[in-house]
Amino acid sequence: MANAGHLIRRTSQREMLAPQKSLERYEMRDMRRLMSENGAPSYGAANQGYDEFQKRTSMKKRTASVTIPEEDRFLPVRSSTSLTHLAGASSPTRPSKVSVGDSVDGVPEGEEATDGEDSTIAVGKPGDSADNDRESWDSKWQYLLAVVGYAVGLGSVWRFPYLCQKNGGGAFLLPYLIMLAVEGIPIFYLELAVGQRLRKGAIGIWNQMSPYLGGIGVASAIVSFNVALYYNTIIAWCLYYLAQSFQSPLPWSECPKQLINGTEIDVPECAISSPTEYFWYRETLDISSDVAHPMRFNWKICACLLAAWVLTYLCMAKGIASSGKVVYVTAPFPYLVLVIFFVRGITLNGMEDGLRHLFTPDFEKLLDPSVWLDAGTQIFFSMGLAFGGLIAFSSYNPVHNNCFRDAVVCALINCATAIFAAIVVFSILGFKAHITYDECVALNVTKCDLDEILKNSASGTGLAFIVFTEAINQFPLAPVWSVLFFLMLFTLGIDSEFGTLEGVTTSIVDMKIFPNVRKEVLTGILCSLCCVISMVFAHGAGNYIFILFDNFSGNIPLLIIAFFECIGVSYIYGLKRFSDDIELMTGSRPGTFWMICWKYVSPAVMLTILGASIIKQMMTGSGYDAWDSTQGVTVYKFWPLWSWTIVAALVLVSVLWIPLIAVTRLCGAQIIQDEEPAWFPTAELREFHSIVPHKVTATEKRLFCIRDDGSEGLCCIIPPPPEDEFDDEVITTTPQA
Repeated sequence: MANAGHLIRRTSQREMLAPQKSLERYEMRDMRRLMSENGAPSYGAANQGYDEFQKRTSMKKRTASVTIPEEDRFLPVRSSTSLTHLAGASSPTRPSKVSVGDSVDGVPEGEEATDGEDSTIAVGKPGDSADNDRESWDSKWQYLLAVVGYAVGLGSVWRFPYLCQKNGGGAFLLPYLIMLAVEGIPIFYLELAVGQRLRKGAIGIWNQMSPYLGGIGVASAIVSFNVALYYNTIIAWCLYYLAQSFQSPLPWSECPKQLINGTEIDVPECAISSPTEYFWYRETLDISSDVAHPMRFNWKICACLLAAWVLTYLCMAKGIASSGKVVYVTAPFPYLVLVIFFVRGITLNGMEDGLRHLFTPDFEKLLDPSVWLDAGTQIFFSMGLAFGGLIAFSSYNPVHNNCFRDAVVCALINCATAIFAAIVVFSILGFKAHITYDECVALNVTKCDLDEILKNSASGTGLAFIVFTEAINQFPLAPVWSVLFFLMLFTLGIDSEFGTLEGVTTSIVDMKIFPNVRKEVLTGILCSLCCVISMVFAHGAGNYIFILFDNFSGNIPLLIIAFFECIGVSYIYGLKRFSDDIELMTGSRPGTFWMICWKYVSPAVMLTILGASIIKQMMTGSGYDAWDSTQGVTVYKFWPLWSWTIVAALVLVSVLWIPLIAVTRLCGAQIIQDEEPAWFPTAELREFHSIVPHKVTATEKRLFCIRDDGSEGLCCIIPPPPEDEFDDEVITTTPQA
């Protein structure tokens, strides 16, 4: 069988050890494993082409290991040797476990054995043949591109530049980097580690960590669902602008005309505003005067929403087998476009004014608490924390992957992208402001202030669809630049979208809510449901409903979820136990800094941000910018009372699951069914990394209340971790003379 090596990696170590299997099946399984050595093991990839006829049994296993010296990494086995001994041993592709049967002789390393001759058992990294029911990434690059594409979203391009110039320019980088260090990277690291260790979706992971924490996973899945609804609306808008960009001149470069008494004049609404504002508010959104008057249905946006959800489904249909291929395009493409815009931006007249305005530090702003609040909020949401997507992506990794290095690299890429995007955006906004300033001077207007013009730069949709499109109008070959810009926004959005939705589908699949439904069918049903619900954004007041979702469906729930993630790991699962797990996977324990952040600093920062956000809402109120077509400007309006009912529903429908699951479990009810823990080669990893039992240090005793027996104090008593939990079964074998 030509692809035997690819098929055999799909077989299961736990299934091989099931006691009811016949000896003949054991022997056939091991013969196939021996054949797999004709090919190198992949990046933990699993092929679903080979399935056993019997269901695997649910049992915890312990296997006896025989250490193989480093010089004996290839053990020859005569074909006459009975494979009975191998039936109780670990996979021959693992590094340090093998049962020794009859006498063995050597064959030259790398020589291919044939039937009747000696064959060799090659040894790979721990877990290369394990947990084969779970999908796996094809390569490390595919995984990193998926995580970077998921974490680096639209907020890095259209939110960070605005916050930077609003909150002290270059001085804003100080609170931004501090929040990255104490909040962003620690939680990013935590989610990658728990996903790789427990190898399930968000619901399964937190339920396995403690039955009382299962609500965290449910809350993450519901928030991901809510955010995916409105996030795809942005992609629909980008698709509409992208389609309109294939014409010259661009439709938003000048006002449309109308005939009055035989005279052709500009449409009044456009004449009193601007062509870009008119195209956005009237041609694209067909917006109403406020949220209470939805007016007519917008069929153009409806068609774009349908196209966006079809594209999302195509990217996700086969799980990471499809989305993993898509990220090879969607992740690097925005960087290519940013570089192109950067080269163009630094050649524009007025570029230096934009960069000066962006980075001139105003250190007095650092005394304003809202600046630190903006920095913490931007770090938290721009990195995609607490959605469950990072946990889902990491659960497809090999158990020996270095999750710490991945967390640091991806977080720094996210930070560098935001700063680079700010440079690109303000080099172009400086060009636009310079043109506006020159026009002001030419009209002999007494009050022309370049800095005031730059301060009026918008964020979010205002930056993307009004300010930036107006700047593109001034470029030669404007349609080409418009196509590049909206393609960049589309690719930035689409990989964040299917990363967010992956957190939902992985949780549903892992919990076996619909056990007989294939994942591609389940994904299709989910995308169809989301498409139907997202039509609430396709009418005159749809943009206002979008703002409502954007402001409230994710912000408060995600802060609460991430807070309980830190509490669950630090105070329930146990810091020592979690550190032991990371040491098994990476070969080194997390530093004291990360443990301090997980247990004290990050929860305190999130509580502060949450409290400050609520207080700010109560003191200043909350509202939205509504379009006034009679004046051609936006006016600020407060949300009506009925909209706060929607806000309460968006927040409570997710976060209430956290106490609900805990209380029902305490009362004896079981909403989330317990599952068999995923296979994890504790003994192999310990031997592979040469790990010795960790002795509790004096620092750990003082800072974290970790006792010598492994139990932990402070707020609650955490019992010592069980020895070799979830380890594979070991059957002691004695080498024959």
